Amino acid sequence: MKAEHNYGVRKIIHIDMDAFYAAVEQRDFPELRGKPLVVGGLPEGRGGVVATASYEARQYGIRSAMSSKQAQKLCPYAVFVRPRFEAYKEVSQKIRAIFYRYTDLVEPLSLDEAYLDVTEDKLGIGSAIEIAKQIKQAIKDELNLTASAGVSINKFTAKIASDMNKPDGLTFIGPSKIERFMEKLPVEKFFGVGKVTADKMKKQAIHTGKDLKKLSEERLTQLFGKSGKFFYHIVRGIDRREVQPNQEIKSISSEDTFSYDLPKGEELSDWLAHITKAAFKRVVHYQMYGRTITLKVKFEDFKIITRSMSFPNAIKDADEALSITEMLLNNLAFEGQKVRLLGVSFSNFAELKATKQQQVAQSKLF
Repeated sequence: MKAEHNYGVRKIIHIDMDAFYAAVEQRDFPELRGKPLVVGGLPEGRGGVVATASYEARQYGIRSAMSSKQAQKLCPYAVFVRPRFEAYKEVSQKIRAIFYRYTDLVEPLSLDEAYLDVTEDKLGIGSAIEIAKQIKQAIKDELNLTASAGVSINKFTAKIASDMNKPDGLTFIGPSKIERFMEKLPVEKFFGVGKVTADKMKKQAIHTGKDLKKLSEERLTQLFGKSGKFFYHIVRGIDRREVQPNQEIKSISSEDTFSYDLPKGEELSDWLAHITKAAFKRVVHYQMYGRTITLKVKFEDFKIITRSMSFPNAIKDADEALSITEMLLNNLAFEGQKVRLLGVSFSNFAELKATKQQQVAQSKLF
C-alpha cells in the first residue's frame, strides 16, 4: 500500500536550528562571526567533546561529539568557547513560542529541534510549506537566527527533509515521492541507525533503502529486533507515530541486536562500549543526566534480563557510565548462554536548576 493512501491528510513539519549553540554565540558576540567556532570542552588539559561547531568550523571536518583535541588538530585556528546552556534554553523558549502561534501540536526533541503537526493550523493557512516559510522568517526576523525545515506527511520523512538543504533550507517531500526517496536513502540516514547498526547492515549487503526493502519483516526483526519492524515499514513510507506535545522523556537508551549470538568475552565487551557510548551521546544531546543506569541483555534462548544501579547524583561522565555497565555485565551469570542483544538506558533524571552552580557543573562535561 502506498504511503499517500495512509497519510495523505497529515501535514508534518520538522524544524531544526542551524548550528544552534554556535549560532547563538556568534549572534551575541560579533567578534566570533565568520570564525571557525567550537562550542564545547576546551582542548587543554583533559579536554572534552564538541557540542556544536559553526559552519566555518565544519568545513575542516569538525563535528559534534568529536573530541576537542581532535577538533583542534583539524583546525588549529578554531576558537573554543564553553557552552552557555541557560542562554540556549532562553532562546529555545522563544522559538517554541513562535511554533505555538501556528499549532499546539508541538513535540520538542531537544533545545534546537521539534516536530509540528499543522494538519489543522490555528491561523487557517492550510499550506504546511507556507507555515514553514513563515516560521523560518519569524525566527530570522525576531531572533536573528536561521532554521531549516522539512515538510512531509510523516515524522520520519520530515526529519530527513530538514537536513537536506542546510543551512536555512526548506525541503518538501510529497506523498508520491516518498517510496522512491526512501529507496535511494543510505542506511546511515535512517532513524535509529547509528554506526554500529549501519556496519551490521552493510555486512548483510544492505547499503540503501532499496536493499532494505528486499528483506521480509520477519528477517529484519530477526536481524535487528524490534527496530527491524520499524525499518520494514519506514522504507515503504509508513510512519504511524503521532506528534506528541508535552511528551515527558522517561529514559534515554541505545540497544543493538547482533547478527550472530556472542559469548561472554572481548567482542561482547567491545559491543557494550559502543552501545554505552551511543546512549551517553544522546544523554549529552538532550542535556538530561540520569541517576539510574540499566543494562538489558537478551540471551540466545530469547530470555531477557535487566540489571540496574542507582546513584545519589547524576552520571555525567562517559567513562563512569562505561565502568558501571561493564560491572553490571561482568556480574551476570551467563550459564553458558550466548547473547543476542545488549541495551543500555539512563533514567531517573536529575532536576535541572538554573543556578550558577548548575551551569558550571554542566560546562565541566565538555
